[in-house]
Amino acid sequence: MPKILSVGTAIPKYPISQDTAVEFAKELFEESFKDINRLLTVFQNGQIEKRHFAKDVEWFSTPHTFEEKNNIYLEEAVAYGVNAIQACLSNTVTLKSPVQYEEIEAIFYISTTGMSTPSIEARIMNKLPFSPYTKRIPIWGLGCAGGAAGLSRAYEYCLAFPDAKVLVLCVELCSLTFQKNDHSKSNLVGTSLFADGIACVLVAGDGVALDGKQAYPRILGSQSTLMKDSEDVMGWEIKNEGLYVVFSRDIPSIIENWLAPNVKRFLDQQDIRLEEIEHFVFHPGGKKVLEAYKESLGIPDEKLETSMKVLKEYGNMSSATVLYVLKEIMETKAGKGQIGIAGALGPGFSSELLLLNWE
Repeated sequence: MPKILSVGTAIPKYPISQDTAVEFAKELFEESFKDINRLLTVFQNGQIEKRHFAKDVEWFSTPHTFEEKNNIYLEEAVAYGVNAIQACLSNTVTLKSPVQYEEIEAIFYISTTGMSTPSIEARIMNKLPFSPYTKRIPIWGLGCAGGAAGLSRAYEYCLAFPDAKVLVLCVELCSLTFQKNDHSKSNLVGTSLFADGIACVLVAGDGVALDGKQAYPRILGSQSTLMKDSEDVMGWEIKNEGLYVVFSRDIPSIIENWLAPNVKRFLDQQDIRLEEIEHFVFHPGGKKVLEAYKESLGIPDEKLETSMKVLKEYGNMSSATVLYVLKEIMETKAGKGQIGIAGALGPGFSSELLLLNWE
């Protein structure tokens, strides 16, 4: 079965503490909400300590046009995407030797926070020496589910072409979608959660010889699920000024009611019991989302320690977040013979699940 050989990340250069974000949000929202001090507890209760942005906090204090923000997205997505690809292909923890750009057969580019035609991976191919025959598969609009979905599509590609090595590149600059004049509670919650993050994964088919330093997670199967008539749960409203966040307060309860039967169906098809799962590579959408995972699936706290660690240190980076969790587990925790499940939830409302086995 296809296997994951390496994960590389690129960290945006402006770290912003949650205390600084609270001060910024209070100044912005205090005229809109009489109970602003109570609402601002969402920043502390979310257990995020720090996030990273492509711009410093002063940049957000003035309005910016959609055109200006998207031009910054184009520039920064290329620069950080190049860094993440380089880190992935030369990862000394999991690779015995660097993988050459010419060996990459396809690039899956995942993003929901900016727009580009030609797409970002084409621009990156002008910066790095990929073969001009590299296949490009840009995927837009999957939000937080995009990282897991990108892995699923790469898995299917490598099933069809077992000699292939492919990249999944997630670039999310969520901060650039911030709307200074949007005084909704959805925007307040989004301001407390979302961050910028970039991650790249190398996936290889069965025909690729292994020469790494450790057991690699093989992808045994995947499942995509769409909840009917749930477009208003999360996503974007696209207006003249740009992307406005849609973020339902019912997401945790939706997860509690919907996720468990979804996961059970997937594991039953794979003939695996939940008790056999050692590693939960789950996208940490927020503290309440992680609590909903625990409640609905009966997962002990320690099984979600890595997801919580990523949330504390980086916030919710949309599609890239689950790949940060995967990197941490691959490089520090997983061992031969262990089974894992990767999962993320996104607009649609939807989920993407993958079953992993370290061999």
